[in-house]
Amino acid sequence: MQIQALAALEKGAKLQPYTYETPSPKGHRCLIKVHACGICHSDLHIIDDDWGMSNYPIVPGHEVIGEVVEVGEQVTHLQVGDRVGMGWQASACMQCKDCLRGNENLCSNHQPLIVSEYGGFSDYLNVDSRFAFPIPDGIKTEVAGPLLCAGITVYSGLRYGGMTSGQEIGIIGVGGLGHLAVKFASRLGNRVTVFTTSQDKAEFAKQLGAVDAIVVERGGSPPPADRFFSVLLSTVPASIDWAGYAEYLDADGTLSIVGVPDENISLPLFSMLMKRRRILASVIGGRAMMREMLSVAEKYQIEPIVETFPFEKANEALERVRNNQVRYRAVLTKQ
Repeated sequence: MQIQALAALEKGAKLQPYTYETPSPKGHRCLIKVHACGICHSDLHIIDDDWGMSNYPIVPGHEVIGEVVEVGEQVTHLQVGDRVGMGWQASACMQCKDCLRGNENLCSNHQPLIVSEYGGFSDYLNVDSRFAFPIPDGIKTEVAGPLLCAGITVYSGLRYGGMTSGQEIGIIGVGGLGHLAVKFASRLGNRVTVFTTSQDKAEFAKQLGAVDAIVVERGGSPPPADRFFSVLLSTVPASIDWAGYAEYLDADGTLSIVGVPDENISLPLFSMLMKRRRILASVIGGRAMMREMLSVAEKYQIEPIVETFPFEKANEALERVRNNQVRYRAVLTKQ
């Protein structure tokens, strides 16, 4: 069948209509009719080839929500009519140690959707059904997509950092990632403190569920630590005073990094050693973690704050994301 999509034909190009053909799904693959698709900064990085892995033409979109319309002969966990979502990961080898441990996201043959295949800025998506996740009934279509990228990123970073409940948790940044991190951490019964660069976001963080917010001047250092966190999650894509923030870690506390700074981090080893503090860098989550995150999001009514755009305004929406003008996630929806 022919699929109508929007594609960047070269590095940094605006999206334009693009048609490609796809066969009927075989084996583990399934065909999804797209209903909504979130926009992530990673889509822009791939369009611009910032990471040196782009293959043009690029059909962006890795926060896809839609309806299963056809399945391959080996698909048993999905049925036609199911509402499902597809995130950053398109496939894995399914047989290495990481995959067999349930860490498919750490597989050395991990394939991103919009690098190895065409993404969700299209009317249909032909994908590996093993990475298509049923969306719980309590999660609305227009907010579900960002959970499959931003949601799983912060949830996995918090969980692998050691977050349970009844803890002191710190969140650095209140943006597309950070606002979801505050919701997950607070609604799972933790006391959350947010670090942000603006007073309005400090007040907003408290509305999200934070008990306190500390305003830190952009490029500056946090005040001397007066509290200690079991987990301190950094969601900002910038270099910060890592040594200053690390002083907020409790003994055996974890600095969990999910935002990608623009240069390597530097920390004083002696301070880390004396309190047995840890550093964790985390990327999305495996299939089991994804299902757990979606279940928690439904149970505790956790959803991203989104702005919606019709698919015809995809270029406008991308430009607003590029200029950090969206609060807090952009989503394309079908009429």
